[in-house]
Amino acid sequence: MNSKNKARTGAVTHISPYRVITLVIIVVIAVVIFLFPLYWIITGAFKTPTAINSPTPVWWPDEWTMRNFKELFSKRSAPLWELHIPLSEWFTKDNSQIVFFSGPVLPAAIRWLINTVFMSVTAMILTCVTASLAGYALAKKRFIGRTILFSLIVCAMALPKQVILIPLLREMSALHLTDTLWSVIYPIVGWPFGVFLMKQFAEGIPGEILEAARIDGSSELKTFTTVVFPMIKPGVGALAIFTFINSWNDYFMQLVMLTDTKVLTSALGIAKMQGQFGTDYGLLMAGAALASVPIIIVFLVFQKYFTKGITMGAVKG
Repeated sequence: MNSKNKARTGAVTHISPYRVITLVIIVVIAVVIFLFPLYWIITGAFKTPTAINSPTPVWWPDEWTMRNFKELFSKRSAPLWELHIPLSEWFTKDNSQIVFFSGPVLPAAIRWLINTVFMSVTAMILTCVTASLAGYALAKKRFIGRTILFSLIVCAMALPKQVILIPLLREMSALHLTDTLWSVIYPIVGWPFGVFLMKQFAEGIPGEILEAARIDGSSELKTFTTVVFPMIKPGVGALAIFTFINSWNDYFMQLVMLTDTKVLTSALGIAKMQGQFGTDYGLLMAGAALASVPIIIVFLVFQKYFTKGITMGAVKG
């Protein structure tokens, strides 16, 4: 037993110089490429205008100020929430919704952050549900046109958003959803990449397990929730992060679909706060620092599933 323990200890403590150099390079690259922009945003949010506009970079501010955040929270205001009469936009001339209850008026930056979180979380949940169901059906069900349907989904992955922008605008206008958060949520829900990713994970489910569940009398919904979903959970976690970040950073679609101050997102609202003859970089840094908090939280929550899902996908590939 002692010899085995010594052998194990020697195997653990022995680290080759090549591995040490590789780890050092990886850490340096991670710090420079990934952590430095976050550091620059956070420190920039507390810098004075003189430090931000200095010809030489100020790596660590000598004077910390809350001026940028005060400016961010004082420029515009908006109600915290609004309740509308359902389908009221169908009966107004300008397709605007009729408000019958409005919440307290707060800084618009808070409302924009809430809008962005609501948009991203809703799109993430709906995309994960629809993509996992569609991926499971395409992987394990046999029906006419299955191969053609999957081929169309793969082809749709190659289409840029600019190509389908006009049809989306006409569709949202016909549904009276323009200038609402749903106009940027629904186009993300049908994300072809999500269906493709979940199909690849569902392919690895043994057919014998599904057959055993059917013999036990499980319905299709129960089989999916109790058997299929736990097995594809790493893929769902990875898709959740992908969808959240994709929805959060979809500036182009937000710019086209949203104009009203009450429904703007953080990125769009902060961009509209810029002056006509100059750019307030301190204000931009403060808004970016505020908007980065939810993304960091989501990544930390789903990090385990994200890493596991990427590893499983690499092994299967």
